[in-house]
Amino acid sequence: MQLMSQLHEGKLSQSSKKEFGKVTMRLQEKNSLFLDVPSISQVWMSHGDRLENLPQGFKVLATSENSPIAAMAHSEKHFYALQFHPEVIHTTYGNQILKNFARTICNLKETWTMESFIETALVKVREQVGSEGDILCGLSGGVDSTVCAQLLAKAVGERVKCVLVDTGLLRLGEVEQVIEALKPVGIKVHGAHAQKDFLEALQGVIDPEKKRKIIGHKFIEVFDKKSSEFKNIKYLAQGTLYPDVIESVSDCGPSATIKSHHNVGGLPKKMNLKLVEPLRELFKDEVRRVGLELGLSKELVGRHPFPGPGLAIRILGEVTEERVEVLQRADAIYIEEIHKAGLYDEIWQAFAVLLPVKSVGVMGDARTYENVLALRAVTSVDGMTADWYSFPHDVLGKISNRIINEVTGVNRVVYDVSSKPPATIEWE
Repeated sequence: MQLMSQLHEGKLSQSSKKEFGKVTMRLQEKNSLFLDVPSISQVWMSHGDRLENLPQGFKVLATSENSPIAAMAHSEKHFYALQFHPEVIHTTYGNQILKNFARTICNLKETWTMESFIETALVKVREQVGSEGDILCGLSGGVDSTVCAQLLAKAVGERVKCVLVDTGLLRLGEVEQVIEALKPVGIKVHGAHAQKDFLEALQGVIDPEKKRKIIGHKFIEVFDKKSSEFKNIKYLAQGTLYPDVIESVSDCGPSATIKSHHNVGGLPKKMNLKLVEPLRELFKDEVRRVGLELGLSKELVGRHPFPGPGLAIRILGEVTEERVEVLQRADAIYIEEIHKAGLYDEIWQAFAVLLPVKSVGVMGDARTYENVLALRAVTSVDGMTADWYSFPHDVLGKISNRIINEVTGVNRVVYDVSSKPPATIEWE
């Protein structure tokens, strides 16, 4: 919208009041772009600039409190522009707007489906790997890597060797849970124990970008070493998704690198294995649909996302074995109580964060000076935007009470009520 404005003699300025998150939009004129969209609705904004005057040839379609032009159109050139994000779940009628544009305005037919994606992906994988060389698939037990492994197995069968790296930064009991969960779908998991290597490499490291890059490099070292145990490994497969790429690399334009994902920006420039990433252009909700099409269970594809770097980016400050243990125990209680309350499927992602902050407390007659723990829970579809989850107060209170009473080293629990944007889902 801002580019169209500049090219048509419109005026842009920095807004004194930024719009990040939920905003009320009011339609000013009927247009085919807003068919079946009410005159007042919720949209999701993420900007600090706004249009001050209407560009030549355009008309205003909608406004918001701080954007006099929240949507506009040029009837002769058939240009349409929005200040908000229609592609995210928090824009209430976003899908309707996109359907109106694609079907009504552009007269497009719906030919892209999960079935067609899978067929194309299978062909691409087979073309890439040919008939020689096996594939080492980095498996975490999360949705992305599990769907990736299942897709590869469908493409090349037993040539796929799945490896789960125990970094020492996984959730409590994660390794055993993943192995058991994948048995029913026929995915055999080979373990790689590298807890000591990862913790030693992270010793004294505080900067989150350095953590991610160290972990990315360490993963490749482990995979290279593990590949020697098999006869003919030539490829490394990862469950990389499009949001990982967007946040890790500024492919075009002035957008910044938000954070280097261990499987993108954290990878070394020189690797012995060639990368295979069949899900690289998909979002999380699409990956889940692919998983269901491939026969994976709803429970498996519905698991909350877990970052590749693991708890290292949920421990703000230095990562030590003691701090990992504190966070593992607290996080386990948090997720357990969410399940007990029947809220797990309502939440896109929930996790605990150990802060580099201590606070004064009192337990019995004793003064304590211990860690502060933050809880995070969000609703989302693809992870590109997210809103904080509104817990029933009694559930949140029970979680806090259990953590403080059962986890030695924590005497205060806080809840994060920030949306993405302006915050990110993970804290690092």
